[in-house]
Amino acid sequence: MTNNLLLRRAAVAAGAIVVAVAEFTLLHWAAGVDLTVRSGSSTRQISVAAVIVAAAVAALAGWALLAVLERRTNRSRVWWTAVAVAVLLLSLLVGPPSGVGGGAKATLALLHLSVGVILILGLPRSRPEGANR
Repeated sequence: MTNNLLLRRAAVAAGAIVVAVAEFTLLHWAAGVDLTVRSGSSTRQISVAAVIVAAAVAALAGWALLAVLERRTNRSRVWWTAVAVAVLLLSLLVGPPSGVGGGAKATLALLHLSVGVILILGLPRSRPEGANR
């Protein structure tokens, strides 16, 4: 992986994290959304640190899968995009419904969508045209 490609993909990953933190901050502090989720019979508050970790894990996992596919197939973008969209849809079925209250559910949906869309559109596009294996 060239330094240029590494920097481009790191910028996409960092951008997804920054957007998630900005959304969380605006909705939590400015709009007063209490981001609480239900886990089994208990509830827990989602912190900005949890948002950062979740977005970073999603970005790094997506990046790693894309790198593996680029080494193994000539249709890496197609396969990666299909898997990434499936994972995003699954995350929307599991994550937002666990929110306590409408504001928390909407915030979780927005966070999942924004991080997912940024990664889906940005990671595979960061490779120069014609360099897709």
